[in-house]
Amino acid sequence: MTDRNLVIAIDGPAASGKSSTAQWVARRLGFHHVDSGSLYRAATAAQLDRPDSADPDDWTEEMVLQSANRVTFVPAEGTFSPLIDGAPCEAALRGFEVTKHVSRVAKMPRVRDWVNELVRRTAKARDVVVDGRDIGIVVFPDAELKVFLVADPWERARRRLIQRLDRHPTEDEIAAETDTIVHRDAKDATQTVQATDAILIDTTYLTQEEQVERIVALAKAVTRRPDKTSAVDG
Repeated sequence: MTDRNLVIAIDGPAASGKSSTAQWVARRLGFHHVDSGSLYRAATAAQLDRPDSADPDDWTEEMVLQSANRVTFVPAEGTFSPLIDGAPCEAALRGFEVTKHVSRVAKMPRVRDWVNELVRRTAKARDVVVDGRDIGIVVFPDAELKVFLVADPWERARRRLIQRLDRHPTEDEIAAETDTIVHRDAKDATQTVQATDAILIDTTYLTQEEQVERIVALAKAVTRRPDKTSAVDG
């Protein structure tokens, strides 16, 4: 662990609250937050934006990697943000079309290698909280702390809709979103695996604040070392 700073890896299925929880944990610890999923979304958005973009069923790794060359990952306040052609792209990243096709992109081995390399670079000069898929297994197998978040699909659907709609969803809306999440889980199964040394946290009945408090407490317990006590013990 002498060649990089501290890494906290947070894995889990779609809509399990990884990114928002990781963001909050990073702020509490004074770390930088790294959302690896935003890079898959950025590559997908860049591919969809191509004038000559093929039907998604015909996308190849080479096509997506060419589009990914338009993506940069830059430090922002307490985090890293993907840019497409140097411009912010947050709205596009969370759009329906990107959400629909990002699983296809995330399965491409060379695209995964591209994302993983960018993410690893972020840990070379900063303490980071990284969330995504297979972070604790493939990207940072020797991370100081690994957490795997899970939650009931219905609850994950409810939380996602509240975030997306900015209101309380109806039961029919939650049922439809739950179906989408269950299908997404099946698609992403090979990329959503819990590391054997990860700590499992079921967030179904936890508030986000309670999730954050648990992970911060774990971080303070396992990442304390003489040359890095200031950020974690603050």
